[in-house]
Amino acid sequence: MHRDTLQDWLTLYFLEGLGCTLVHRLVGEFGSPAEVLAAPANRLRRVEGIGAGLAARLTSPTRLAAAREQARCELRLLADRDISLLCLDDPCYPSLLRTIDDPPFLLYCRGDTACLNRPAVALVGSRAASVYGKRISHELAGELARRGFCVVSGLALGIDGEAHAGALAAGGPTIGVLGCGIDVVYPRRHASLFREMECRGLLVSEYALGVQPEGFRFPERNRIISGLALGVVVVEAGMKSGSLITARLALGQGREVFAVPGRIDSARSRGTHRLLQEGAKLVQAVDDIIEELRLSPLSEAAVPVASGPAAAPGSREEERLLSCLDVYPSTIDELVRASGFSQADVFDLLLSLELKGMIRQLPGQQYERLVRD
Repeated sequence: MHRDTLQDWLTLYFLEGLGCTLVHRLVGEFGSPAEVLAAPANRLRRVEGIGAGLAARLTSPTRLAAAREQARCELRLLADRDISLLCLDDPCYPSLLRTIDDPPFLLYCRGDTACLNRPAVALVGSRAASVYGKRISHELAGELARRGFCVVSGLALGIDGEAHAGALAAGGPTIGVLGCGIDVVYPRRHASLFREMECRGLLVSEYALGVQPEGFRFPERNRIISGLALGVVVVEAGMKSGSLITARLALGQGREVFAVPGRIDSARSRGTHRLLQEGAKLVQAVDDIIEELRLSPLSEAAVPVASGPAAAPGSREEERLLSCLDVYPSTIDELVRASGFSQADVFDLLLSLELKGMIRQLPGQQYERLVRD
């Protein structure tokens, strides 16, 4: 995209009082950002939402000059930091995102922009995720990546972070959509994940450099998460989770909505279960997603899948204890009550099962069964 065109788009961004909706209306009315910036106040006022005060600010020589200078500085910084900028009329702008009602008119990109050309599935969920939710997110993302799909999420703690990590671990593409400037690492605990995604995935944002995370920005960025994807999978969410906002946006954008069932006694599952009651597709495996989207795997077995040690036949006692374990974590006390074994016997049997790769230990001396096909 020509530098002057990018500068005009950025100038509109930096003019106070213009949001995404008004910029779309103005460009739709006048044909280009350059024409908007050259329009007189009386013509600007014909556009819905542009009153006399805003029209005066938009045509103020002082304000226009300041916005243009800010745009020039931004472009210099982007070049220095190897950050790409896509505007709405750029041929490289993701076509699926362009179809939503209010696509971002600017998209800051850091990393491999080829990720935008891959069919994508979004995985979202609770920041305060359970061990179960994190594991499912990681595994689903990894399998989607192995099947050739790009995994999109919001780089938040919990489900989002595990989705990105799972895709990267499988060697596949992943896109993180930020609710802040693309040069702002948030949350700080994901600093290493940010660096890895800059090298092997893609970070995107509609916000200028240095823009700090604020509460209202995250619901705004959710429309981009769903807009980039063919479908949205909610892995774990409470009734007030922002992931439900993403699911509603996805429905409005004509995307498919999926939900992973959880424990019926967990508050973290109430939002996902409500989605299932409302007609979301239940996900037990990646094939459920692919079948609903009517897609074929793009690169089946393109990335080698590491296999764990084969499970050796167990003793009768091991089988009995194994039958007391599930994919949900269990404590030692719970296993003693369920199996009838002494605590010492439970410890010995758990060690044997763990060495055989049939179970794994989690923080807090909890154990879960490993599911094998």
